[in-house]
Amino acid sequence: MSLKIIVLAKQVPDTRNVGKDAMKADGTVNRSVLPAIFNPEDLNALEQALRLKDTHPGATVTLLTMGPQRAAEIIREGLYRGADKGYLLTDRAFAGADTLATSYALAMAIRKIKTYDLILCGRQAIDGDTAQVGPQVAEKLGLAQITYAEAIRKVENGKITVVRRLERGIETVEATLPVVVTVNGTAPACRPRNARYVQKYKHAKTIAEQQNAHADYLHLFNARAYLNLEEWSAAEVNADVRLCGLSGSPTKVKKIENVVFQTKESKTMEPTDEHINELMKELITNHTIA
Repeated sequence: MSLKIIVLAKQVPDTRNVGKDAMKADGTVNRSVLPAIFNPEDLNALEQALRLKDTHPGATVTLLTMGPQRAAEIIREGLYRGADKGYLLTDRAFAGADTLATSYALAMAIRKIKTYDLILCGRQAIDGDTAQVGPQVAEKLGLAQITYAEAIRKVENGKITVVRRLERGIETVEATLPVVVTVNGTAPACRPRNARYVQKYKHAKTIAEQQNAHADYLHLFNARAYLNLEEWSAAEVNADVRLCGLSGSPTKVKKIENVVFQTKESKTMEPTDEHINELMKELITNHTIA
């Protein structure tokens, strides 16, 4: 069966480079001072989508991301790996969104897309680590959801079979399409860029980016429709701006800290039962472990 797959992806600040300027006075992330990367677990989700495309003739993979203009790079990265198209949700009204406002905006965009069988996304984003957006999108769309997916075994006869990795083992579950699936970082890594796709989509741009494009390439956007990346505002997805961005976000960030663990002292112990028991007692006594 041919599948219409939507992959929710996010451009996130590289949390390995968090410094003192990483947070603005209003409690939002100062993304302009941090390198931006494709959220790692969203790449795992993209790989699952591309594997389904490989095995289901006629299947399509559409990327959906929300962010400033530079987030269009996420769509291009997806196209370079085998995705078919993408949409950028970008509007000042979306700025400062927490998971509730983000999932609302994404759900409204998915309603605009209308036709889909499967929605995939990473378990969580590294800039928030909440694992809330995927499940919230499912709830807002009234869809079933499967979380902590490590592999999609099969999709046939209107049903999907997924292997979930949990803390104490794995389980295999089945659901009826359409469904939202969130993917773990333990799932297979995403394939690298395909040179042929890079050549095809390297000039793909949103309307806003086209304004700054080199004059020699402007004719391409009329001649090759696939180079035009669609961008949608809050109004274009019929979103209520009161439910978007900061105004629609009950969660407020009070403080961001970069915690670096440093060793102040060390202790060498023999690998014997006696020394291990002594270490356990010491760790319990100083409340390192309960």
